[in-house]
This record gives sequence, C-alpha cells and structure tokens, in this order.
Amino acid sequence: MVWRKPYQAYLFDLDGTLIDTAPDLNLALNHSLERAGLAQVPETLTRHWIGHGAKVMVEQALQYHEISDTGTLVNTMFDDFLEYYADHNAHLSKPYPTVLETLRTLYNQGKVLCVVTNKLEHFSRSILDQLDMSDYFAELIGGDTATKPKPDPAPIHLCLERISVPYQDALFVGDSATDVGAARNANMTVVCMRDGYNHGTPAHELGADGVIDRFEELL
Repeated sequence: MVWRKPYQAYLFDLDGTLIDTAPDLNLALNHSLERAGLAQVPETLTRHWIGHGAKVMVEQALQYHEISDTGTLVNTMFDDFLEYYADHNAHLSKPYPTVLETLRTLYNQGKVLCVVTNKLEHFSRSILDQLDMSDYFAELIGGDTATKPKPDPAPIHLCLERISVPYQDALFVGDSATDVGAARNANMTVVCMRDGYNHGTPAHELGADGVIDRFEELL
C-alpha cells in the first residue's frame, strides 16, 4: 500500500512515536520495585517493555527478577507506579527530533492531528500539557478512553468518529506491533518510527506500510 500521499488526518501513538517517555517510565518502575524491596532495572530493559500498559511493565519486571506472583504484588506495585508517575511523568520525557516542527507544519496546513495511545488518558494529557504540545491535537484517545485498548480497533474507530474523517483519509503513525495491529484492524494505512519502542522487533518486520527514520518524513 502506498502511504506517501496527502491525508486529512494524522493519528499518532504517544510513547516511542511522538515523545521519548522511557526515562520517566523507568524512574516510576524502579520506584515501585524499590518499594517492593527489589533491585532496579536499567532503562534499556524498560524500553522493551513499554507499549502494553504500566501493569504489563510491572509484570515483566517481576518476570525479569524470576518472581511468580498471584496478582497481589503486581497490584501493589502498579498502585505505587501510578502514584509516583502522577507527579513525575514529564520530568525527563521530551519530543523526538523534528516532531514539534512537523506537527506545527501539519497543523498550519489544516490537517487534523490526534493522539491514540494505550497510556491512560489523564497521564497522556498531563504530558502533552507540560511539553506545550496539547494545542496541536483535536482529539486524545487514551488506553482507558475507548472500550478496549490497541491493538483492538476501538480507539481508532472512536477517534475517527469524533473528528468525522473516514479511515481512507487518515494515516496512523506508531512504533510497535500494537500500533500496526490496531491500524490493520481498522483498515488504516500505518507507518512506524524506526527507533521507537518496538519490543525488540525491527521496525521493518512489524508489517507497516512504511518505516521512517525522522518525523519530518511525514511531510
């Protein structure tokens, strides 16, 4: 499928696509591990665990420490993670190179820009506000906004419904198999950032319609 054409709307994933959020996520994860009396993990590992929600990150950290859990420890650590992240979600996070310039250009061209992420909506909104990016986006769909998160197509369907744009006139921009799956399930064209959070799978193997190295390639 040819993706290099003008689109009416652009739907973006957040973590690993628009913003490098791994440093703050790693701090929050290590806070929850420390509270549980466990050793911290390096940011390189956290980057591989991002994309399926914070609870999955906690579960993978416990698996890394070879700890089997019935759910009690996971829930406690998840609560600790959320409490810490609420106050520390944009201290070290920053947009990737050329993201702001590209968003500004698309916005000035009259394109409809949206965020569709599996991160909780209030965290996503907080980060975008703190980084002065919120004004670019007509809609924000978080992991708790639609009936199901990505890779289910529900978040994309809800977003397109809200902005009244058919899927044929929109491009999804993500970085992981979760994003590609959601786009495919919604019949959308999708491109992926090469160096996002792809869980160790090379971007060219994710099944997207294209792979970009820098955000400005969307122009």
